[in-house]
Amino acid sequence: MTRSHALGTEDVCLGYGDRHVVDHLSVQVPPGKVSVIVGANACGKSTLLRGMARLLSPSGGTVVLDGESIHSMPTKKVATLLGLLPQHPVAPEGIKVSDLVGRGRYPHQGWFRSWTAADDQAVTDALTVTDTHELADRPVDELSGGQRQRVWIAMALAQQTDLLLLDEPTTYLDVSHQVEVLDLLTDLNRRAGTTIVIVLHDLNLACRYADHLVAMKDGRIVCEGAPGDVVTEDVVEQVFGMSSRVVPDPVSRTPMVVPIGRHHSRHTDRSEVLADGA
Repeated sequence: MTRSHALGTEDVCLGYGDRHVVDHLSVQVPPGKVSVIVGANACGKSTLLRGMARLLSPSGGTVVLDGESIHSMPTKKVATLLGLLPQHPVAPEGIKVSDLVGRGRYPHQGWFRSWTAADDQAVTDALTVTDTHELADRPVDELSGGQRQRVWIAMALAQQTDLLLLDEPTTYLDVSHQVEVLDLLTDLNRRAGTTIVIVLHDLNLACRYADHLVAMKDGRIVCEGAPGDVVTEDVVEQVFGMSSRVVPDPVSRTPMVVPIGRHHSRHTDRSEVLADGA
């Protein structure tokens, strides 16, 4: 059974050069749960994830893993505990799928530990569950965007960490594969207790799959909690600047956000528009 680890931030400030993106933000990731971070473009959600994954050093505050500053921990130790799928990963030119996925086993190697049958099995399992096994001998740079994304997810899964952070893992995927990937991550969470943090743009998928939802705006948390408790029309307006109706999802019974564009209103449906124009 996967061990639960405590990951969070304490008054953390993150940015790029002189540009501040995340401002004095404190958040705790619920262990053993699926957390999803949502918000409008440039709100800081990917920056927050990069900070929690130790890819970005804070200018203030700290990221804490099991009570210790993550930036003071040895790199290899962090890699055995925390896996990351960044937003725009880059593969070495000409590398084969199986070799890229195998790189997920790097944290488990050591001076006196060579490749083992357990490593082979981890790679095989990751390829199988992401439906990329038939691509194993193909160069990554010959794959479609959707295939490549699933291969990167396979590499993250092969790492077999107790914490998994994914930045827009459904990018480049069609709707059916988006659902398959999120189902896969949910299976991993429920089967092994893996703590998963995902950045998503699709608010309705976030509501369906999140145990814990974090809504951000301008580098701060607007609200967080179970989707059914925090996703309201007022919150959608505040976070996304969008009018909407929030209704029960007919499949999952989680909140479903129905956008209201400027060609529509809360009180006018298509039949009324046609009647007015008759």
